[in-house]
Amino acid sequence: MESRLIKLFALLAVLFANLTLISANPYVFENVRITVITEGLVRMEYAVDGKFNDDRTMFAWNRDRLYKDCTIEKVDSIKYIIRTPKMEITYVADNYPFGIFNMNVAFDNAGNRTVWNTRKSAFPSENNLRGAVSTLDNVNGRCVLDEGIISRDGFYLVNDTGKDRIVDGWITGPSENHIQDYYLFVYGDDYKSALKSLGEISGYAPMSRKYMHGVWYCRFYKYTEDDFRQLAREYNENDFPLDVMAIDMDWHTMDAKIGSGHGGRKSWTGYTWNPKYFQNPENLLAEFERDSIAVTMNDHPADGIRPHETVYPDFMKSLGMDPEKDRTPLFDASDRKYMEAFLDHALTPHNKIGNDFWWLDWQQNYIYPFVPGTHTKHTEWLNHLYFTHSMKDNNLRGNLYSRWGGLGTQRYPIQFSGDVYASWESLAFQVEMTASSGNAGCYFWAHDIGGHYNVSRDSELYVRWTQFGALSSTLRVHSAGPVDRRPWLWDDWAIDAMRKAYHLRSEIFPYIYTSVRQTHESMVPLTRAMYIDYPSLEMAYSSPQQYLLGDNMIVAPVASVGEGPARTAKVKVWIPDGEKWYGLYDGKCYEGGCEHELKADIDEIPVFVRGGAVLPMQPYTRRMGTSQIETLRCRIYPSYTTDETVTMLYEDDGVTREYEAGAYSKTYMSCRNADGVMTVKVGAAEGTFAGQPQSRSIIVELPGLYEKATIKAPRKSKIEHRDGITYVHIPEQSIRKEQIIKITNPYR
Repeated sequence: MESRLIKLFALLAVLFANLTLISANPYVFENVRITVITEGLVRMEYAVDGKFNDDRTMFAWNRDRLYKDCTIEKVDSIKYIIRTPKMEITYVADNYPFGIFNMNVAFDNAGNRTVWNTRKSAFPSENNLRGAVSTLDNVNGRCVLDEGIISRDGFYLVNDTGKDRIVDGWITGPSENHIQDYYLFVYGDDYKSALKSLGEISGYAPMSRKYMHGVWYCRFYKYTEDDFRQLAREYNENDFPLDVMAIDMDWHTMDAKIGSGHGGRKSWTGYTWNPKYFQNPENLLAEFERDSIAVTMNDHPADGIRPHETVYPDFMKSLGMDPEKDRTPLFDASDRKYMEAFLDHALTPHNKIGNDFWWLDWQQNYIYPFVPGTHTKHTEWLNHLYFTHSMKDNNLRGNLYSRWGGLGTQRYPIQFSGDVYASWESLAFQVEMTASSGNAGCYFWAHDIGGHYNVSRDSELYVRWTQFGALSSTLRVHSAGPVDRRPWLWDDWAIDAMRKAYHLRSEIFPYIYTSVRQTHESMVPLTRAMYIDYPSLEMAYSSPQQYLLGDNMIVAPVASVGEGPARTAKVKVWIPDGEKWYGLYDGKCYEGGCEHELKADIDEIPVFVRGGAVLPMQPYTRRMGTSQIETLRCRIYPSYTTDETVTMLYEDDGVTREYEAGAYSKTYMSCRNADGVMTVKVGAAEGTFAGQPQSRSIIVELPGLYEKATIKAPRKSKIEHRDGITYVHIPEQSIRKEQIIKITNPYR
């Protein structure tokens, strides 16, 4: 009897142990922990003492994400299978680090069963579709892009082993007992799910302030405050929009006597206004604020706050140091006390008088690239500190303009691509890089439109670069030295072409800002390579000179010299199989399934709109980044499907974090063409926010409509036909009221 009881207790002990092992996600096996974060993302840890790390790293920011619907099966005494809809994880619990014998993950990749093990991630893969790059400084043409998480292999491994941790909000060293900390993304050809998983572990891209996606002016030049006033006036006088004025580094004094310096001078870092150029900077910034122009100031913080700065005595005292006797401390981004004092004394005074955000132009990585005592580069950590500091007052959204710091930097938009050389090759590469950068979560570039180095009076190159900028995240012109990017200073034909591009951006800005919101929600890039949406079509991988801008526009910027008096350039554009897209300018239909060769005059941008999609637009405004929509324009190119096509207009206050609490509005619009009747609906606005217009007029624009079509529109609407487009003007109505238009026999 006693023997039987002993055997029973032993059996129960084994069963209890097994139940402990396979209880719930995360799954712990002695020194191993497997955490299923999403159906296509698994974390694999090996800790020599069985103590696992849940501190943040600069990549792994969210620690509360768990996939709840996975299952686990015990196959034998030490073999387990964990399943989700996207992967099957087989683990042999031998208590050794992960290797080819104890861990593999099976998944479907475009219909083919694929198995991952550690060896498959040991060497670079030629199938990685690349991502972004930290900077294009001194690049002329192409350079090697870093890897992104998107690969035709259908998986990507992020090795977070040995990375610095964020403890109590501050950076510290890695967990020494953690000898493996892997994040395996499994997605097959469902690339959007991979980006969604990136958001779950690394943080979703926040909404940037609305004006960040408008028009910027910037020049590395010794402007006075009166020069800046004149610049703003000239933008208005020459009929060009402007949202952001960038004040480059000459705003501060240049009389530093100590420091490492950069670029041949010790005064690259500075925080005291130069009275030679700025007698009353607070007045200038207040004038810009009244004119709805945001201001960004350039900052190279590498030498910190030094004795020549006006804030130096107070800064030193805040550190408990004597400004007369103690040695000036080096800039130390690892020291919490130092950095809090630095940010409060170097940045806050300028923010209080009207600087809206900082252009963190850190370039001194070659002197000391890493935050002292860590393995983290300065750019990565400073992006976090500056972005967080920008949210201290008035419930404002974090705001920063800085270089790309790698995976996780999507939390700190937007990005500065650096000082690129001006050439056709550089322009073409920027188009390709902009399309691929979203593969790493780098969603919002503000390039040096026109190029920084080797600048010349090549009007054609400048126009084509401007057109690219007008159909990307941000239209920011920049130059250094004698070449000035003010568009009205160039050739007459170039001025006309650029004005057309600037106005187009202003008009489609509601669509762009809505697409920014979609990126925030889904992590699908604003500007993205064609294969993100069409992974099963081979041509999507062979079209690097075009990209999707949001869901419903394809852009193929001209990046080559044109011919003849109209400087006509040849461009190839691929239209996806089974679809019809329409030229934005000519309304011409382009059938899918083939590559079209087009010709574009100097004032034309090859841009195409999905048939049947309702494109939210607005009348031209010179302050697109701060204006609310008083008249909503809905552009609809011919619908080629009987399915209802639904799009959205997103609106919010543009600057605060209230959107995080639901203070925003969505207006859904749709088009359906069936049985000879096309029905267009502009839905009632859903949601509220501060400053929201409560009524607006609507213009429904219908290119290519049959002239004999019958239109039934809301009461008191007016209909006009002009330049091949039919306009239905719906008078001002409450935004809470749905508007419906029915068109009989819409097309021949």
